[in-house]
Amino acid sequence: MMGRKLDSGTASAPEGAIPWMRHVVFGLVCALVIGVFAWSAEPGALKFKSPRTEDSFYNLLVRGFRAGQLNLKREAPPGLAQLADPYDPAVNAAYISDVYDMSYYKGKIYLYFGVTPALVLYWPYVTLTGHYLRDKDAVLIFFALGFLVAAGLLQAVWRRYFPEVSIWVAAVGLLTLGLAAGALVVLSLWCDVYVVVVSCGFAFTMLALAAIWCAWHAPKRKVLWLLLASLAYGLAIGSRPSLLFGVIILLLPVAQAWRAATEPGSRRRVGLLLVAAVGPVMLIGLGLMLYNTLRFGSPFEFGWNYQLSNYQNNAAQQFSLHYFWFTFRFYFLEPMRWSGHFPFLQAGPPLPSPSGYTSVGNAYSGILSNYPLVWLALAAPLVWRGRPVDEVSVLRWFVAAVFLLFVTCALILCLFCSASSSYELDFLPALMLLAVIGILGLERALVGSPVWRRIARWGWCLLLAYTVAFNLLASVEAHATTNWLAGNFLLNQRRVDEAVERFQMALALEPESATFHFALANALCRERRMDESIIQYQKALAIKPDFAEAHNNLGYSLLQLGRVNEAITHFQRALEIQQSYEAYYNLGFAFHRKRMVAEAMACYQKATELQPQFIPAQIDLAWMLATWPAPSVRNGSMAVALAEQANQFTKGTDPQILRTLAAAYAEAGRFGEAVMTAKRALALAAAQSKTGLTNALETEIGLYQTNSPCRSTNN
Repeated sequence: MMGRKLDSGTASAPEGAIPWMRHVVFGLVCALVIGVFAWSAEPGALKFKSPRTEDSFYNLLVRGFRAGQLNLKREAPPGLAQLADPYDPAVNAAYISDVYDMSYYKGKIYLYFGVTPALVLYWPYVTLTGHYLRDKDAVLIFFALGFLVAAGLLQAVWRRYFPEVSIWVAAVGLLTLGLAAGALVVLSLWCDVYVVVVSCGFAFTMLALAAIWCAWHAPKRKVLWLLLASLAYGLAIGSRPSLLFGVIILLLPVAQAWRAATEPGSRRRVGLLLVAAVGPVMLIGLGLMLYNTLRFGSPFEFGWNYQLSNYQNNAAQQFSLHYFWFTFRFYFLEPMRWSGHFPFLQAGPPLPSPSGYTSVGNAYSGILSNYPLVWLALAAPLVWRGRPVDEVSVLRWFVAAVFLLFVTCALILCLFCSASSSYELDFLPALMLLAVIGILGLERALVGSPVWRRIARWGWCLLLAYTVAFNLLASVEAHATTNWLAGNFLLNQRRVDEAVERFQMALALEPESATFHFALANALCRERRMDESIIQYQKALAIKPDFAEAHNNLGYSLLQLGRVNEAITHFQRALEIQQSYEAYYNLGFAFHRKRMVAEAMACYQKATELQPQFIPAQIDLAWMLATWPAPSVRNGSMAVALAEQANQFTKGTDPQILRTLAAAYAEAGRFGEAVMTAKRALALAAAQSKTGLTNALETEIGLYQTNSPCRSTNN
């Protein structure tokens, strides 16, 4: 159906292609690509923060629209208004967990991401069904729409200009195009809000490109098709403002008509075409500027400067030539590294980023090495070799439109202060479409040379095979990483059983990952399954012997089972690899268990030097200084200083810290303060149903009331 709409002229039937067979083959390829994507795509990470579909970013925006407001249906954390700079990640971390990556402005929460998905899909969906749309389903809809339009466009190009090329070559080209789009969505790990916007931009960009094709090949309805192209591209910009400069492709049919116009009447028609090309996109642009002004007081502010994230966007430079070379290397030059174990891929060492750069996302980039088939875009000029002048003219204009779409979108992203492989959906489909056109041109150019044609086919088939193999292996690695990330989210939410299941799924896909074994061990340790956690830590260390955190955590698990000497060995090994306040603290605790007081205190002191606000080391050191039986060890004034600092940090809410402070006061001879402090600790311990601590405090209060300090050799 798409092919008939896009190809309005007459053309001979492609070689060996029965009309129904042509549709069946293309339909099967489309079904395969969309089916594989639907099967492999994962829901977004944000669902772990809130499992309710109505609380996803775009549904919160729709709920706000339905309530007559431009801000989200989400209250801003009250604490943000009390901060001198609410966008400073050094001070806002305690407040933004529920509004992370949203924009905060004048006490309200807004959405930085483009508004188009909310207007064309999420809002109509809830209006028609009464239910809110999942992000994963939105991504599937946008991806399927964009891919089906691209498939129809490719079929139209093939039927009109390459009838001598086999249907199977065209089908392989379609499969290649699907790989370029679908793999990027899958490899971006989640179908989350971040992928919703790029998949929406992809869908409307393909619609615009298809409408431009129709404008060139249906002259009687050229104005209508340009209107639709302009509308589609305006909606693409509304989803991804970074696509703005690709709007130049709308002017190419106008420019072509201007060059072909020879009579006054035809020049007037060119003016009408210009209005059709720029009118809808300009109206959408004005609407976006009004939308921004009403939200942020500026037509050019989408909310980026007000985002709440790990980076202080309002102090960063969003676009700069300074970023170009680094980002160009990320997107086009840096290959994935091959490893000796399944799935045989691993990210290379991170590139040193330029000053002011905010973040680098997923590592599935390096297009020229990881997607070598794109090199066949260089063969695109072959498509007009030996063709009639009129036919060449239109074909050149169309190839120029695809090329400009690729270049402008890629260039803007190379100037941006952040990079992610999911952003490649802005430009890689256009580049891959050029590559497929190059394959068709190569096939046509060699139609009279069977030997060279066969050699060329072997060449591009090998490039295709490598591209497919890379995508399949990278998809396995990406799904393993997805499960690992999901497990971490679940573990942070104390949903330990679910986290264990996710880590096991990650290991089933990538069993030789030290990181995944380590994550599973941490989850098992959280469940107090120490024997099992020890096995997983040991597996992680067998793969990566210099894994400092695994040595440290293995030591902790061994310590919990009373295997103190083994634990000390691993803590010491961890410190040999990397200085860490956690490892120093754990080693000190192990020495404390062995009553090696000097060694324990030295480790506690080193931990507090590395991290002055690390409370456990402060409190254990203060307890030793206040209660150790040997007079040479005790130091009441130092114990008081450490315990008061910890108590101030926790604002007097921790009964164990108050207990330690009371013991320190008693050692310093301040028994009245010791009694009062111990009683506050007792009240808190009783309220928290900490029976063991309550009994200990009752005994110690009796000591302090008789002006006797506390003496202990344990914690």
